[in-house]
Amino acid sequence: MPLKMQHGNPSNTLRIVLAQPRGFCAGVHRAIEIVERALQIYGPPVYVRHEIVHNKWVVDDLRSKGVVFVGEVDEIPDGAITIFSAHGISEKVEVNAKSRDLPIIDATCPLVTKVHREAQRYEAEGREIVLIGHEGHPEVEGTSGRVHGVLLVQRASDVAALKVRDPDKLAYVTQTTLSVDDTRDIIAALRARFPSIAGPELRDICYATQNRQNAVRELAKQVDLVLVIGSGNSSNSNRLRNLAAEIGVPAYLIDDARGIQPQWFDNISAVGITAGASAPEHLVQGVIDAIGTLRPTQLETMPGEPENTRFKLPPEAMERRLKVVRD
Repeated sequence: MPLKMQHGNPSNTLRIVLAQPRGFCAGVHRAIEIVERALQIYGPPVYVRHEIVHNKWVVDDLRSKGVVFVGEVDEIPDGAITIFSAHGISEKVEVNAKSRDLPIIDATCPLVTKVHREAQRYEAEGREIVLIGHEGHPEVEGTSGRVHGVLLVQRASDVAALKVRDPDKLAYVTQTTLSVDDTRDIIAALRARFPSIAGPELRDICYATQNRQNAVRELAKQVDLVLVIGSGNSSNSNRLRNLAAEIGVPAYLIDDARGIQPQWFDNISAVGITAGASAPEHLVQGVIDAIGTLRPTQLETMPGEPENTRFKLPPEAMERRLKVVRD
């Protein structure tokens, strides 16, 4: 849908500046397409362990089409199509699903899978694994469950308290929804205390998270208010809001246009809009339209390179390859 532009009295016109890039990343595109294709190929119901991505609108939309979201594999009926979310799973969850012969489609983001493999490779070298991430996040739980224990670090100050088996046999990996900027101080603290620690190149950290953070920093310099479209349980969306606030601009995280408060737009001349990596673009349009009912608006988009990354779909989401048992 093309973005609509509202016009009015220039003296009262509110500039709306859109961040570039914003919204869906390649991993989210892939995960949602996997679920949509599974519904078409195998028919509902389709079962997804945890939310496919952290966005309320996406989850509610898929639920309305016949997707059943469950907390654990044990809640999935025998023979039902089973999809693992974009955040990845532990080896225990995978083994449990396979032991029941559930027909599985894995929607784990390829960048998360890469982190799993890095952690396993370091462990095979005899290294103890330090995981930089947020406690309780599904991705952290999945990565932790791919090796035999990790040392979780959430902030640079945690590094001093780490108790390790051998300071010369360590490696770190990171949660993909953290950016280079989010992890730089932690990695520096790790390397200062453990000079021989191994770890991935900074460029291996998720490109989409970093790109969206770079864009919101530039956006915040140009506007009086920043709106981040995303759900409250979305790590990267919360970080976008926090970054804008750290720059000194009022910033709000909203699910959609219904979260808008009219008083936010009093006495301002420009509002910036971005969206977390799991927020669909039509929610952006909805926010633009809602603002247009409050003030005449002029729409512009920040310059920026569009993201062209695309990840391959698993064969089970391309054609019928799984046997499904229906009651």
